[in-house]
Amino acid sequence: MARLRGCLWLTAGLVLAIAAAVVAYITLTNAMVQSSKQEGPIPKVGVVVTTHAVAVRILLTSADVELRQVAVDSAPEGSLRKVEDAIGRLTTTDLYAGEVLVVDRLLNPTSITGNGRTALIMSDNQVLVAFPAGDLMSRLGVLKPGDHIDLLVTFDFPISSAGGAVSGGSTQQSNTRVAFALLQNLTIAAIIGGQQAAAAQTSGGLLAGGTTKEASTAPTNPDALLLTVSPQDALVLKYVKDNGAVFDVVLRAPGAEKPFDTVPVDVQWLIDRYTIPLVSAGQ
Repeated sequence: MARLRGCLWLTAGLVLAIAAAVVAYITLTNAMVQSSKQEGPIPKVGVVVTTHAVAVRILLTSADVELRQVAVDSAPEGSLRKVEDAIGRLTTTDLYAGEVLVVDRLLNPTSITGNGRTALIMSDNQVLVAFPAGDLMSRLGVLKPGDHIDLLVTFDFPISSAGGAVSGGSTQQSNTRVAFALLQNLTIAAIIGGQQAAAAQTSGGLLAGGTTKEASTAPTNPDALLLTVSPQDALVLKYVKDNGAVFDVVLRAPGAEKPFDTVPVDVQWLIDRYTIPLVSAGQ
């Protein structure tokens, strides 16, 4: 009899345990369903990301960026929300593929700053020099901060009677004028002075994909261009400038940073290049 009573109590305990487990499961399931209904889908927002790794000082194009949906909590502060806000901006640091673009890592190359510090793109082995903006390209208002340029120069070299360049001290010498590319692929950190005027639209060949760059304002008749150069190039620039060289600035296409293969041009080069016949004064 006692054994039967014990079996009954054991059976009753198991039934109660199973019933409690079922009730707990149903309660937990209902709670999860209600919580899911209340939370709803995770809110997302569109942010601009890079489609591939992008190096520093690159002008972004439509091929470099895309819009991607991420959770609102994952979007960093200052992230760009429109692709058009990134196109045409200059990178100030190396970017990895899929990186969310933020305002602090991009530079507007058309911005005009008072002292060049805001637009400054300079490594620790470069110096900032102020170059007089007396050439035609600078005066027309075509150049903008962030542009890459080459400096062309015409300079007089002393030539000895034997036909070779001399270092000085020779009494029988004359000067020959030579035009050559003095420095290549310099970055304009800022344009100082001048008046604001609407710049003409840049031809489509200057931008990747054949698109036309929209007209924007640029200073005409500026006082100086702030350039980032190596310390040695700064000395070269100072020497030829102090010795009366004539300078011209030429603008590179965005992304064109390789050296151009050029040769110095003098009167003899022109005679040989165009096969110009020479006639003596007595004929």
